[in-house]
Amino acid sequence: MSTSNTIAFIGGGNMARSLIGGLLRDGAPAATLSVAEPNEELRAALARDFSVSTHADNADAAHGADVLVLAVKPQVMKSVCAGLRDDAQARKPLILSIAAGIRIDQLDAWLGGGMPIVRCMPNTPALIGAGAAGLCANSACSPAQRESAHAILSAAGLAVWIDAEAQMDTVTAISGSGPAYFFLLTEALIDAGVAQGLTPDAARELATQTCLGAGRMLREDGAAPAQLRQRVTSPNGTTQAALESFAADDFARIVARAVAAATRRGGALSAQLDT
Repeated sequence: MSTSNTIAFIGGGNMARSLIGGLLRDGAPAATLSVAEPNEELRAALARDFSVSTHADNADAAHGADVLVLAVKPQVMKSVCAGLRDDAQARKPLILSIAAGIRIDQLDAWLGGGMPIVRCMPNTPALIGAGAAGLCANSACSPAQRESAHAILSAAGLAVWIDAEAQMDTVTAISGSGPAYFFLLTEALIDAGVAQGLTPDAARELATQTCLGAGRMLREDGAAPAQLRQRVTSPNGTTQAALESFAADDFARIVARAVAAATRRGGALSAQLDT
């Protein structure tokens, strides 16, 4: 991404902070970044931590920016877009939305039409530079704008292009919500360890480090998850006993149902905003 691009973040919450921090680590000048955040305490923290320009008013931050990163809650997105509409129509900046469930056509209508828009779904590990984000662009985006969007999301982790926007609700269900599933599994492992006699501290240390190590193996080994699982599973051993218990409870179907429920909820959120 060109260091001359100016980026305005509309909303200064955790995800905006993670992207700003990543961009600065990648060499973006602080002078090219601005943030609109109504909370005075959050504004002060952003200015102190990143030395970026901060504003209470969205229009002040957005004016003149090449990229607008919409990092507000879905419930207020329509009104936020209404306030940015005139300036957006005059300049046609790239719109990068990280709001779950809001479709590109909704954003385009709220901003007056004809806007280059990238819809993306990052996740909370972006806060430590280990995020996973799916991106989808409309036809109004130029190759350079797609590159800019990818660079912004890549500053906080992995960014993957998704061909069909209809798949974005599934992206939300897999990577956007996925960290919560992982934390739930880790919590269950800790509780199970304590139930079997481990101290809470020992159970937590063993479970969290095991999950960290397994995740690194998935990324660094290159083998399929099934292959890695088979390597750990000795015939008639302890791992096989546990996996057979998971299978008896239909673990794969439990996960599939959960992801399907999250996907449906993403679609329902956007449908609510059509009214």
